[in-house]
Amino acid sequence: MMRSMFSGVSGLKAHQAKMDVIGNNVANVNTLGFKAGRVTFQEIFNQTLRGAGAPDAATARGGTNPMQIGLGIAVGSIDNQMTGGSPQRTDNPTDLSISGDGFFIVKGSTADTFKFTRAGNFGLDKLGNLVSGDGMNVYGWTKYETLGDGTVKFDTETQIGPINLYSDATNGNKKIIAAKATTYAEFSGNLNSAYATKASTDTTAQFSVPFTIYDSLGNAHELNVNFRKTDSTLTIPVTNPDGTTGTQPATQWTYSISDKDGNSVSATEGKVIFDSKGKLVLGDTTSPEQAVLNFDPGAGSGTDKIDITLDFKKLTQYAADSSVKPSNVNGYTTGNLVTFNVGSDGMLTGVYSNGQQQPLGLIALAGFDNPAGLQKVGGNLFIPTTNSGDFIKGVPAGSQGVGTLSPGTLEMSNVDLSREFTDMIITQRGFQANSRIITTSDEMLQELVNLKR
Repeated sequence: MMRSMFSGVSGLKAHQAKMDVIGNNVANVNTLGFKAGRVTFQEIFNQTLRGAGAPDAATARGGTNPMQIGLGIAVGSIDNQMTGGSPQRTDNPTDLSISGDGFFIVKGSTADTFKFTRAGNFGLDKLGNLVSGDGMNVYGWTKYETLGDGTVKFDTETQIGPINLYSDATNGNKKIIAAKATTYAEFSGNLNSAYATKASTDTTAQFSVPFTIYDSLGNAHELNVNFRKTDSTLTIPVTNPDGTTGTQPATQWTYSISDKDGNSVSATEGKVIFDSKGKLVLGDTTSPEQAVLNFDPGAGSGTDKIDITLDFKKLTQYAADSSVKPSNVNGYTTGNLVTFNVGSDGMLTGVYSNGQQQPLGLIALAGFDNPAGLQKVGGNLFIPTTNSGDFIKGVPAGSQGVGTLSPGTLEMSNVDLSREFTDMIITQRGFQANSRIITTSDEMLQELVNLKR
């Protein structure tokens, strides 16, 4: 008689544990990155009243199955459901969610151990550290190199460290981007063929093009390219379609460079030649389409001379208004950090007041062989266990099995309320039924006691 009562007690305990998990799930329905728990039951053990009997072919006797009485229930497992939650749009540039597997890597201090989270509600502290809502540093990489094609490659094989958007040991002060001296200036547009020819000794410009260059300290200098038509009686050799050679008319323009502030400009004059169709003659050594300008900012400027390549390959000469302008001039002045953005690959890029951009860091993610084996430690944080797999090193988003990042969004809880309420009803009924086992067993025991009156 006592067996049924103890089975009922074990049923109450197991269903109470399940209700505890359901209550925690419902309580965390709006917790960022929360992973719901799931309870499974299993029987404890059975008392064998009679073992199984084998059939006997000789006597034509059949076999018998074992006779057992179960002795209750126990909680078999409480599993973390590691499916992703729905992303919620916030438009906050430091809010991040992971589309796929992986965890953000955070650490409270240098003495702390690495912890892992799916909650990407990050922000900046006054020192420029990228931190979680609890003030834990977000980890990644800051060392990078710019390849020949202009792409940025971070050294993801080095040890990860805290990401600081204002400064770090590798890049120094990132709140200011250093100036870059101008080394190249390209010009494009048309020179009006209707202009009258000037004498070669006449330096009066017929069309002037202003452009700005920068020295290595970021000081701006205003220069002019002054064009004048100096010869319209030239002829140049030409190869006809049938292979014969001949000549065609050509026009020569002379350009000169002047500085509005009176600084020294060497190689201040050059020539360009156009054929009879108004196109620039390329490869003529007497009138090259490129020239090197040497600019001296002056003895008191504190900076060196600058060699600037002037490129005129995109000039034309038609009967239309002159429209030459600087189409591509590199170099820039010093800039201050204005804002930043985060890419799906986890790279933080700073935008500066001079229009330039610069990498500030790359967020690292952690992947585990068995994410469900991680242990919750509160604060939306997990730590590895012997069954989750060890944390070896961080990996970039979108590589080695981890997902990409969705900036401006946060991952919500993966709790399904409809399922939780359904499980709540089933659990309540199970608890109620087990309580009836206890009360019924008690009544039967009372009847047993009442046999002797």
